[in-house]
Amino acid sequence: MVFTYMRGGLELKDDIERLLRLRERIKVKKPEFLRYLWWKKPKFKNDLKWRKPKGIDNKVKRKLKGYPPLVSVGYGGPSEVRGYHPSGLIPVVVSTLEDINKLDPSKNIIYISGNTGLKKKIEIYRVAVSRGFKVANPPTVVEVRSG
Repeated sequence: MVFTYMRGGLELKDDIERLLRLRERIKVKKPEFLRYLWWKKPKFKNDLKWRKPKGIDNKVKRKLKGYPPLVSVGYGGPSEVRGYHPSGLIPVVVSTLEDINKLDPSKNIIYISGNTGLKKKIEIYRVAVSRGFKVANPPTVVEVRSG
């Protein structure tokens, strides 16, 4: 039996995998929530994100047929795996080598901070991989050819 720690306490690894599969099935059915009238107003096309309708006569707010759905609690995934990476690991942002010492490769996946410079990113990546961590955003190195 393989155990892993979660927010609430001790959980079976099978439960986490089951909840992650359930989250994926829910995500397939979930509509894309965009603000009302994004298809009509050019100023909204550059800023496609959800804004709650506030008007008293707004059709989306009143949940009328033929209008986009309103964001509600029922569209959410399982709370036990909320914030987890699809691999089942807990994501952690790392900006220094000391941060890696506090983590466990079997529980955490590493995201290297965007504020870190390229040299330090490469150094963090090498240390993390040597200790068995998965890195979600490995640094991209562009080789410059001279000549």
